[in-house]
Amino acid sequence: MSQSFAVGRAAARPAAGEPHASVAALDPRRKLQLALAVLWLLDGILQYQPSMFTRAFPQMLGSTAHGNPALVAAPITWSAGFIGHHLAVANGLFATTQVALGLGIAWRPAVRLALAASVGWAAAVWWLGEGLGGVLAGTASPVGGAPGAVILYAVLAVLLWPADRDGPFVAARAVGRGPALAAWLAVWGSIAVFALLPASRAPQGLSGMISGMASGEPNWLAWLDTRLAVALTHQGLLASAVLAAVFTIVAAGVFLPARLGRAVLVLAVVVAVALWLAQGLGGIFTGAGTDPSSAPLLALLALSYWPRSLA
Repeated sequence: MSQSFAVGRAAARPAAGEPHASVAALDPRRKLQLALAVLWLLDGILQYQPSMFTRAFPQMLGSTAHGNPALVAAPITWSAGFIGHHLAVANGLFATTQVALGLGIAWRPAVRLALAASVGWAAAVWWLGEGLGGVLAGTASPVGGAPGAVILYAVLAVLLWPADRDGPFVAARAVGRGPALAAWLAVWGSIAVFALLPASRAPQGLSGMISGMASGEPNWLAWLDTRLAVALTHQGLLASAVLAAVFTIVAAGVFLPARLGRAVLVLAVVVAVALWLAQGLGGIFTGAGTDPSSAPLLALLALSYWPRSLA
């Protein structure tokens, strides 16, 4: 019987007497935790941008209420209004919190506390800051960052939780192989579904999203996104079907034999890079981006499922 890519042996850990071990000697999970910390720090730095201290920020937050059920939309509207009346203090608190989460995850003694806090923070921001990623509003799209970048921070915090359980890949060490595979299927399977929603499959759906991100980007990225948007003009249905098929392959890759499983994980990283370009790198160079979008987190997620060396 062929082994699935989720079967392997434990990786060597740094010796207890080597507190100053090099990055290369770090446990794979610790490397992924540090990558997650860097993304939180980037979020915090972006939140300190001057544009975030203007009325444009609470207006952007309030816009995520559109199309959501009243039970979801009402707290978003209230929160945006509150932030608008206390803009400097609220935004400064948001930015500082995200920087603190990044530093906490990077500092070993605080990693558990910071990961736990990041789950709660991510859940709150996913609701009040991203409108649940547009999932209930029918506007969720992979190119738009669905299911929402911030909820992926929470997923990764759980999967990268420091636990002593052994596992065939890093993501299984905290929750076990079964729940980890379920999380993979949930993330990539939902993205496949979002690719087929009207927001993506409309004739100008994907084209309009991508072209709308070109404003304020560096010339090379704006040129790339503009050309891609032109190529997808009136091709929304075909493009969304292709995307859905690719995401489905990635989602199902956990059931493949080891070598094919690795190939699927490579595909997942390549898809994440392509998505990031289509997302305009999350607008991080425009002065208005609040995070690097979902693609870097999807790539980090794929790396957390990389199988350990077979015996």
